[in-house]
Amino acid sequence: MKWWYSSLIIVPVGLAIGAYFTGGVNVPVNVTDILSSDSQVQNRQSDGGKKPVEKTVPQEVPELWQKHRLRPLTEREEGAKIQDLPKGIVGFSMCSVASLSGRRGKTSPLEIHKHHDGIVYYVGYASDLHIDKYLARDKNFHLYLYPHSSETAPSLFEIPVDFVSKCESQPSGDGHRFDLFVTDIPLLQS
Repeated sequence: MKWWYSSLIIVPVGLAIGAYFTGGVNVPVNVTDILSSDSQVQNRQSDGGKKPVEKTVPQEVPELWQKHRLRPLTEREEGAKIQDLPKGIVGFSMCSVASLSGRRGKTSPLEIHKHHDGIVYYVGYASDLHIDKYLARDKNFHLYLYPHSSETAPSLFEIPVDFVSKCESQPSGDGHRFDLFVTDIPLLQS
């Protein structure tokens, strides 16, 4: 009788994992992260007290997507020009935002949002000092935007692409740093 109880658990879990890997079910949990959690615990213990580098998506990013009702690009939209894409999408690109990729990568590390009002944003992490300059409507300042949070850039931030007069990608410790030059922040019409 004991085998009956274990099959009630093993069969549905096996089917769910099989469906996930074949694309039959869209599960919002990364199964490979769950399966590798034991090795992460061992790595944390063997690092001698060092804090491990987090490679998961920070919680505030999906919340920002939900707040603006954004969705990732579909396979069909992959590589399309930003002006040809529908409103309400998330993609990744370089500074030029000529076309978007559906995944962050070495050739497309900067997150781009196209809101439902049609405004396109650079999205990343910045220092509170740089964000304060933006909020104070300063003129002629540099704002450094990073794809991942860090001690020097802890705050999630989005800025309209049209507010940036120049964007340059610069190599950084674990990827890219984007130097956004803001000459002037236009007044919004009400």
